[in-house]
Amino acid sequence: MMKIITLALLTLLFAASPVLAATAEPEKYTFDPAHTQVMFSVSHLGMSHSHGRFAKFDGYFTFDVKNPDASVIDVTIDATSIDMGSKEWEDHIRGEDFLNTEKFPKMTFKSTAVKRDGAMNGTVTGDLTLLGVTKPVTLDVTYNKSGRHPYMKNFMAGFSISGKINRADFGMAKHIPDVGDEVKIMIEVEGIRQDFEGMNAK
Repeated sequence: MMKIITLALLTLLFAASPVLAATAEPEKYTFDPAHTQVMFSVSHLGMSHSHGRFAKFDGYFTFDVKNPDASVIDVTIDATSIDMGSKEWEDHIRGEDFLNTEKFPKMTFKSTAVKRDGAMNGTVTGDLTLLGVTKPVTLDVTYNKSGRHPYMKNFMAGFSISGKINRADFGMAKHIPDVGDEVKIMIEVEGIRQDFEGMNAK
């Protein structure tokens, strides 16, 4: 009888293992490009702040609202997709004085640490590679909301992200101070959970 009970318990344990492993898996999201904006601003002659965005990007993040510190972010940005609202300005920024997109068409950000600072706020630190130079950057993150999309029915998560870098740290020192050294970063994110079909019970 004891052998039968032991065998039954082992059978239940092994049967449950895939379920437990699946539950422990982080939830992976990809970016909704229509509702994700990668934006920046920089001082121009001290008179105004020029704003721009990168229209093309790719990557993913993982997120668990119960354990946000375990999140991972991996983003690749197409530097050639810069949009400044002016072709002349865009061509200049793509050139050797700034992004040098002919030699460095991509920039990347890969997280190394995520820290929750409150119920809805935290920081993400990661390695930013720009112009072939990699430096650590810390960004402030606000968790806005997650839930079902009211029309598409996908499970979504949304965040607002901000921070700043000094472009000279990456070897982009031309035209300082006429064009500011400090670049402010503003990112709005809506992510689509990729394991949606398997998570309907949540």
